[in-house]
Amino acid sequence: MVLPYKHEPFTDLNDEQNRADYKAALKKVESELGKDYPLVIGGEKVYTDDKLVSVNPANKEQVIGRASMATKEHVEKAMDAAKKAFGEWKKRTAEERAEVLFKAAAIARRRKHEISAWMSFEANKPWGQADADTAEGIDFMEYYGRQMMRFGKGREINDRPGENNTFFYQPLGPGVVIPPWNFAFAIVCGTTVGPVVAGNPVLMKPSENTPVIAYKMVEILEEAGLPKGVVNFLPGDPADIGDYLVDHKDTHFINFTGSRATGTRIYKRASEIQEGQTHLKRVVAEMGGKDTIIVDNDADLDLAAKSIVDSAFGFQGQKCSACSRAIIHQDVYDEVLEKSIELAKDISVGNPGEEDIYMGAVVNQKQFDKIKDYIEVGKQEGELAFGGETDDSKGYFVYPTIFKDLDPEARIMQEEIFGPVVGFAKAKDFDELLDIANNTEYALTGAVISNNRAHLNRARYEFEVGNLYFNRGCTGSIVGYQPFGGFKMSGTDAKAGGPDYLLNFLAPKTISESW
Repeated sequence: MVLPYKHEPFTDLNDEQNRADYKAALKKVESELGKDYPLVIGGEKVYTDDKLVSVNPANKEQVIGRASMATKEHVEKAMDAAKKAFGEWKKRTAEERAEVLFKAAAIARRRKHEISAWMSFEANKPWGQADADTAEGIDFMEYYGRQMMRFGKGREINDRPGENNTFFYQPLGPGVVIPPWNFAFAIVCGTTVGPVVAGNPVLMKPSENTPVIAYKMVEILEEAGLPKGVVNFLPGDPADIGDYLVDHKDTHFINFTGSRATGTRIYKRASEIQEGQTHLKRVVAEMGGKDTIIVDNDADLDLAAKSIVDSAFGFQGQKCSACSRAIIHQDVYDEVLEKSIELAKDISVGNPGEEDIYMGAVVNQKQFDKIKDYIEVGKQEGELAFGGETDDSKGYFVYPTIFKDLDPEARIMQEEIFGPVVGFAKAKDFDELLDIANNTEYALTGAVISNNRAHLNRARYEFEVGNLYFNRGCTGSIVGYQPFGGFKMSGTDAKAGGPDYLLNFLAPKTISESW
């Protein structure tokens, strides 16, 4: 019997035994750094001479691992393996496919601290953030398995005398999964196992920044009994194989999480019919955000400051849901700003592979340089109220940064930075708070801190975001509790971790029999 879904609890890292266990996992992972990792094609391990070298963002000299790089020839072999696997995998019942996910979730649960520790090294996730990432990956497996069992029963439709009608779902065929580096286990897992439990084999190209953690996820699925060829693991240079994966005539869908620029490129290319292609490709795209926390004039100001700081600086601001804009009612603007600065002063920055700190390094040199440039832009557009320091001598460290008195149309307030930078702007009333909140091309997450029920009710329908939170921060959605996805240029609003997500990878079919 499958028990009702409950999300995986987070580890209490204030408990001394849990802290000791996490430190032991860090030591175990550290002893395994620097290994070579293969491609996985049709269940076979393939090593190549060209390697992606993954390093610790907080210590550029520390190699996490070297992942073999796929070529177009490897993509062809992987697609052949996926098509072969599809013939058998699609015939498995929903319960049989779900059972693989439930076993994988159990394995991940036993290896929870180990998976998290890998993220503390490779993605530089602080301990609590890494633990939540691993829990979310487990949640995706548990939740999507149960959802597929529901879809496996089909839907009730009507009959007429002398006629029997049936409505059920079938998988699409092989697809491509392109996950990001920032949720190196959770989103890699969710974007992969969702299509898979629906019956579709996938070619998964992990981020160049976190291929080792992605490989660990593939290992877990293999251990759980996933048949060969259902998940094919293809690290590589996006310039070499990215378009090729999307354009392939046998690609039925592309499940992507990443930047707006890449997402819109995929969306456009997927619409082109290739020679030999006999279907329309589906695109599921989550493309980021420019997320706002509104603070009303009758809000709990301590809650407001904590919500802003936690949402802006958790995991170095490297979340598509991170708060990068705080729009504050003019009556409480100065007080909220002051309280936020005081909280930011207490943030610790360091190497999560060595210690339990609040913030680690940003992911790579490219991101470091981009964020540093934005900080210089912010100094021209507003006033640097706190922080602004950067240091890439050993790792890619950007310290918590707060700008104040920004124009709502400033670049700092409009462009996705993807780092620990938040801009403050003031508004004269709730109408202006909402107008500013809605003035970007993104519409992913947002929050309203207010004790005014009428204002909250207005925001419910007028604040244009896919995930809206009242009196809390704008990050931290839970699978099955807050299905995730946004409007406008934030993506296709697929609502990952929600009851409709698997429909992106299923084709409904109607059978009507008369007698």
